[in-house]
Amino acid sequence: MKNFLLQLFTWWNGQTMGTRFFTWRKGKRVGEDQFGNVYYEGPMSTYGLQKRWVIYKGYAEASAIPPGWHGWMHHRTDVPPTKQDYKAHEWQKPHHANLTGTAAAYRPQGSLAEGGQRPRVTGDYDAWTPGN
Repeated sequence: MKNFLLQLFTWWNGQTMGTRFFTWRKGKRVGEDQFGNVYYEGPMSTYGLQKRWVIYKGYAEASAIPPGWHGWMHHRTDVPPTKQDYKAHEWQKPHHANLTGTAAAYRPQGSLAEGGQRPRVTGDYDAWTPGN
């Protein structure tokens, strides 16, 4: 019952009822990533490309899509990572959750959230004032 109500009233928890119905009618499961997100493709869109979508496990966060699946979702490749031996490049970083708005968010020295004071200006900057 809880999952039904979440799907009925929220869009950020997995999938909505409309997405569930569309996926059931037109979706073809393509694969799943290591986070449990499931990827689908469907009929052609108005732009002549196949529709592709993801149903997130848990909260919908676009940054949780791994690089290989990101390329497939954005039509950079027609072959999903499940049908090829995809290996991430060394410069591609693993996913880290977006911590903005949480207690673990980055707060630099002098941030209002930290309650600190900004460092004093060292004199290498002259503030503009009108009339000078």
